[in-house]
Amino acid sequence: MPLLPETTRRLDARVTEAQSTGRAPSLILGLVRDGSLAHVAAAGAEPVPDPDTQYRIGSISKTMTAVLVMRLRDAGRLDLDDRLDRHLPGTPVGRVTLRQLLGHASGLQREPDGDWWERAEGADLDTLLAGLTPAKLTHPPHRVYHYSNLAYGLLGGVLERLTGEPWWELVRAELLGPLGMTRTTYQATEPFARGYVVHPWHDTLREEPRTDTGAMAPAGQLWSTVTDLARWAAFLADPDAAILAPATLIEMCVPVIIDPDTWRGGHGLGIELTRSGERIYAGHGGSMPGYVATISVHRPSRTGIVGYANAYGLRGGHLGTLGVDLLDLVLDADPVAEPAWRPSADEVPTEIADLTGRWWWMGRAYDATWDATAAELVFSSTGRAPWRFGRLDADRWRGRTGMNDGEVLAVRRDAAGRPDTLDIATFVLTRHPDRID
Repeated sequence: MPLLPETTRRLDARVTEAQSTGRAPSLILGLVRDGSLAHVAAAGAEPVPDPDTQYRIGSISKTMTAVLVMRLRDAGRLDLDDRLDRHLPGTPVGRVTLRQLLGHASGLQREPDGDWWERAEGADLDTLLAGLTPAKLTHPPHRVYHYSNLAYGLLGGVLERLTGEPWWELVRAELLGPLGMTRTTYQATEPFARGYVVHPWHDTLREEPRTDTGAMAPAGQLWSTVTDLARWAAFLADPDAAILAPATLIEMCVPVIIDPDTWRGGHGLGIELTRSGERIYAGHGGSMPGYVATISVHRPSRTGIVGYANAYGLRGGHLGTLGVDLLDLVLDADPVAEPAWRPSADEVPTEIADLTGRWWWMGRAYDATWDATAAELVFSSTGRAPWRFGRLDADRWRGRTGMNDGEVLAVRRDAAGRPDTLDIATFVLTRHPDRID
């Protein structure tokens, strides 16, 4: 669905303002809707931004590392509650689990030893592991949220040791190739934006090095474009089941740990979670010397934003915050249209039709309807989110949403075989408001 002209005008104006006040040599953001790049807003001239120009994505690389770990979990080759030393024997920080590493709840130090890894040529996995000491655990596991790049270097090591393949080869073969992300690469490939630090007093630029981070690559190595990263945003909104089970992505978006100070953000399994009003956005920020990047997705509406600047931050602002603000703008001013209602062409089976209509529990009315498209029984009540149930057998249904997700609805029948009461995990619904069973 195309955006309204007024929405695109406001997006363009916000990006132009952010580039100017933030003093970014170039700034580009793309709005993703229903799996496609719906609009690109850009400003600046160093270089003139283009959807096919590469920028460094930084820690957005972590989302790909996490998806690879989850693919192995789904294949039965690891468990998220495995200790690290099961896969990297002998490490002095081996008591932390893969789940804790994915969710930045391991207590590990933020960076590896040695020079600042983002600006230095990286070492191999054996060197990274040799630099570990028990002192790298700065907090007890799962006690506090503590962001750790080191954790993702170690997760990359787990992937390499389990599969026998380098991390980059796994990313390219299992994710980028199937998704058609041909302009996402390990090293910069022309055309690409040079990355800069902007001098605070006289507006000159210092170009930053473009390093191979070695064993730390799973934490932040990759380069991509707006066009390619839009494909990754579409995947995070609605994954291809041949690459990752949709239920697994839902699991990745459940918080492992939440910012205890504001409760406005947290981490799932490799996914950053941000609350804006009543909306939850899933994605990740990224930074490397000379670059910042962002990806945020509102999964219910399949709307997302991706973006880059080739400066180490925006003066007086933050690219991730800008992305969330622009998503709010689009979803408020240009919401996704509800699909047109169409009558069902199929007759509803009698055994299902008998379950529809009004039911009561503790004086509250619940109206049961049949959703033929989803093959679900839906219970609606004023002021509450609907309960949706899928059929297990003749008289049992399994909850699929909300408070009854996973619970069983059992149909009880009277002597004539008509549905008499519905038992949902001991909460009994009846056909009469004053009847309590």
